Amino acid sequence: MTAATAPTIGVDFGTTNTVVSMTHGDDHARLVRFAIDNRELFAFRSALSFHSVQGERVVEAGPWAIEAYLEEPLETRFIQSFKTFAASAAFTETRILDKRYQFEDLLAAFLLRLREHAGAQMDDLPPRIIVGRPVTFAGSSPNEALALTRYEAAFQRLGFTDIRYAYEPVGAAFFFARQLKQDATVLVADFGGGTSDFSLVRFERAADRTLRSTPLSRSGVGLAGDAFDYRIIDQLVSPELGKGSDYRSFSNRLPIPQRYYAAFARWDQLALLRASKDMRDIRALERTAVEPEKIAALIEVLDGNHGYALYRSVSALKEALSSCDEAMFRFEAGSVHIEKRVARTEFEGWIAPELTAIETAVAEALDRAGLAETGVDRVFLTGGSSFVPAVREIFLRRFGADKIETGGEFESIASGLALIGREADLDLWTMRAG
Repeated sequence: MTAATAPTIGVDFGTTNTVVSMTHGDDHARLVRFAIDNRELFAFRSALSFHSVQGERVVEAGPWAIEAYLEEPLETRFIQSFKTFAASAAFTETRILDKRYQFEDLLAAFLLRLREHAGAQMDDLPPRIIVGRPVTFAGSSPNEALALTRYEAAFQRLGFTDIRYAYEPVGAAFFFARQLKQDATVLVADFGGGTSDFSLVRFERAADRTLRSTPLSRSGVGLAGDAFDYRIIDQLVSPELGKGSDYRSFSNRLPIPQRYYAAFARWDQLALLRASKDMRDIRALERTAVEPEKIAALIEVLDGNHGYALYRSVSALKEALSSCDEAMFRFEAGSVHIEKRVARTEFEGWIAPELTAIETAVAEALDRAGLAETGVDRVFLTGGSSFVPAVREIFLRRFGADKIETGGEFESIASGLALIGREADLDLWTMRAG
């Protein structure tokens, strides 16, 4: 079987959602779909839940993990955005229901449940898989080799023997290239939950009408939608839960440690905070805090396992501010009620550092390719945060509205990865771990 006729599979393991696409000996990439509650979806939430039923550990993933959490929030360990740990040497393991899980254990558990929920669609998988990877992994000091080693261990547990990795924006570029009617230099901007990645690719039609592609440059920054969420929580929620207040130690008045709120405002760390040793210190703070009612509210949110409710409130605000000049933020968790009106200009002020970092990375991609904005024919924006007006404005200002293309915000990467798997020279577009 040749590369042109062999089935291929592409997996976009994202911080927020995971998407799988396959080709079956042709040029059409088809999404793997999941049926739940009389509906069908292809964006499978990158979430895990763990709970015990009659002494047996039950692991769920995707929307089923969310359902398990909503049914028994106090008895369920719910983890989301765990991709953020992939390149972190500081994250070695976490203990869940008296069992230790390394990152590769979490990812393997997630992938195995995803495959089971896909049913017959993923029964006969080819030995080769193309897995998406960010240009720059999330985190302050990401270890790329460690992340790929962890990916490798997890995907091997599904039986894959030829595991290749391709940059996520390059996958999106292959998806977008199907729309091209003429030769073009394309900038792909992929905004995920944890990373923002950029790739410049030249596409040309050969005499036989086949599409030839040449990579020109890439750049990225380890922040995206989750960083925007952090700013919202840090500005609207954390101050109501004690951030910025003090506690008493003998005759001294000291600030409550910021690290508690840095963890609270990040989805990956919030999932672990409730079971960490910091939780004991937070409980002790209630007795000495100048504003004990705020620490009590923080404890209630953590003990009540209200992280997913907070996620939904933050997501609702971002979505509303994408189409309105102002919106109401509402978060309710037990006795904790936070309601504030937010102007889009306020939100854009909060995320100004992230916007600057994103624009700097775009400039780096152009510089590395030796191109000015005029040398780019098309700009393809994909990923959830591409809907944020301030993000879109970066590209409108630099390239003009006529060059901007959107679409397939959640399917483009996985489908493009599957199409890359059909390339004759895979080494030009993919890499292996190590």
